[in-house]
Amino acid sequence: MDNSKTETVMDELKTIISKSQISTNTEELYDASADRYKKFAKVKNALDVPLPMAIVYPHSTEEVRLLLTFCNENDINVIPRSGKTATEGGLENWKNETVVIDGSHMDQIMKIDTYNMQATVQTGVKLQTLEDELRKQGYTTGHSPQSKPVAQMGGLVATRSIGQFSTLYGAIEDMVVGLECVFPEGEVSRVKNVPRRSGGPDIRHIAIGNEGALCYITEVTVKIFKFYPENNTFHGYLVKDMDTGLKILREVMVNGFKPSVARLYSEEDARQHFDHFYKNKCVLIFMAEGPKGIVSATNEAIEEACDKFAQDVIEQVNSSLIEEWFNNLNWDQSRIDDEIREMQENNTHDGFTTEVSADWENVINIYNSVMARIKNEFKRADELTMLGGHSSHSYLNGTNMYFVYNYTINCAPEDEVQVYHHPIHEIIIEETLKFGGSMCHHHGIGKYRSEWTKQEHGSAYYMLNKLKQGFDPKGIMNHGTIFPQEKEISKYIRS
Repeated sequence: MDNSKTETVMDELKTIISKSQISTNTEELYDASADRYKKFAKVKNALDVPLPMAIVYPHSTEEVRLLLTFCNENDINVIPRSGKTATEGGLENWKNETVVIDGSHMDQIMKIDTYNMQATVQTGVKLQTLEDELRKQGYTTGHSPQSKPVAQMGGLVATRSIGQFSTLYGAIEDMVVGLECVFPEGEVSRVKNVPRRSGGPDIRHIAIGNEGALCYITEVTVKIFKFYPENNTFHGYLVKDMDTGLKILREVMVNGFKPSVARLYSEEDARQHFDHFYKNKCVLIFMAEGPKGIVSATNEAIEEACDKFAQDVIEQVNSSLIEEWFNNLNWDQSRIDDEIREMQENNTHDGFTTEVSADWENVINIYNSVMARIKNEFKRADELTMLGGHSSHSYLNGTNMYFVYNYTINCAPEDEVQVYHHPIHEIIIEETLKFGGSMCHHHGIGKYRSEWTKQEHGSAYYMLNKLKQGFDPKGIMNHGTIFPQEKEISKYIRS
């Protein structure tokens, strides 16, 4: 984009918000040009995408409305941002004329209503901040993703987030009561706070999970729950293999019980979390919480499920080891900073991931097929330092599989995605879709799964695409996210 047009846009923005709410700092723009999918190239100052023109920080829904209207009228791409913890390219910039609208200054807890068991917050409220306030009163959101210390509420809702206690409390879509959002043509829509209604399709879900490709979420109301920390119990087991662990998870779920945590780690993935006790076996973990009677019944159900498959349960793990691990699981800013320093100083990194979901019958097929294909087909398999997976969110009819792969990087930083990350990512997605699973359990589609969006939805893509045509007819909302853009996919993913 030429400088004269940039200056014109900046002058226009200053008529909507104050100069202090606009950043054109080069370092901040570079940081805003990509998210954690390209974290290695980003740290090495090797990103290949354009910088946005500006980052703007609105203070109100009205300012968001004015900003979106301006961008829509002037064909300026908008990347909605709130929390910056995206992992699938949803915050990556693919257009020269782009403005990032950051909601972090809209950070007010508007109401905590303990009688009606709900809390209303602006988009930029940190989940940890809300949780801390609720805990003071004996309540909890029940939502605890690893990004909890830094994630913000609007971003969590926009990306259809899930937390570590989802088996009990549900995912973010189960928690949202109502919300407010703004569409690019300037329409402000508010979905009222009611426990349930039969008023046509559930329009909350136009905004929940839209990843900034349809609208900008400005306010959310979520359920809250009573908090019973004194009743927490922890269970750990070493099991023969992934198939055994999945059968035990299924047994607990189909019998109607909801432990707050239900996790199964492959041997390889267990090694990086539980090297002091895993004994080269798969690790199965449960946690129960809530009222004492419910916890007691859940504990009994877990024990009965393990007894049913006792021949393949190697041993029980001391519960204190599980509790200690879980208390140190979340990532605060200091851990993110440590990760950045590690990548700056070395050419290795631990923690690239792809998460999927499937029914009980096919999830083990997906896991086994993915492991075989990567080991046999990925050209740099000998450079992998870890290849494994874990199930961390279970349901009555299935579970997720969270593939984790680490490797030594022997290429230029700008080539890492094409050489390592994306080829592995692609195998996982292909095998998942082949067995009828979903290619995206909770990280969203972003830009780096968008080439499979149509395959993911099949004939229902018609419905999804109509939403884009109807709510964002000029296509200014987060270009390339969810909805595939072949030109940019070829340039930034397949180049």
